[in-house]
Amino acid sequence: MNHDAYDNAYIAGILNSVRSIAVVGASANDVRPSFFVTKYLIDKGYKVFPINPGQTGKEIAGAVACASLADLPEPADMVDIFRASSAVPGITDQILAMDPLPKVVWMQLTVRDDASAARLEEKGIKVVMNRCPKIEYGRLSREIGWNGVNSRVISSKKPILRQGFQSFGIRQR
Repeated sequence: MNHDAYDNAYIAGILNSVRSIAVVGASANDVRPSFFVTKYLIDKGYKVFPINPGQTGKEIAGAVACASLADLPEPADMVDIFRASSAVPGITDQILAMDPLPKVVWMQLTVRDDASAARLEEKGIKVVMNRCPKIEYGRLSREIGWNGVNSRVISSKKPILRQGFQSFGIRQR
């Protein structure tokens, strides 16, 4: 697969199909991007498992942190990697040891490892690299465009306002 560009349908398909996400490298510091992404995904209805060995048993954005992928209380549909590219091969080993395997491995902005992507794809796991699920969700759901940022999605439809936390969502609950 070409990991330099992704079709909107590929990204939307992933964000619509996964229900649970393990965030490797989630931070308890509420000004860190990994904290904000964790909180955003929870607010969008995903079940999120923060992975941070220094915060094991404590809450990060309202979810209890696990020490490692091996310690997840239940299977995760997606693993979101918030670590440096150099850490990806080791995390890939942990992912390939999971049973069942996740459907998707997502590597955050600036995180890329083509060799790991090839290993994961050989096992039937979809891979996204150098992208943020929060940004992609906002772009595809038109939340970013609604706020005045160019989302590259043109529509004449007025967003549907819902109760509670404002979400135009690509996921329907």
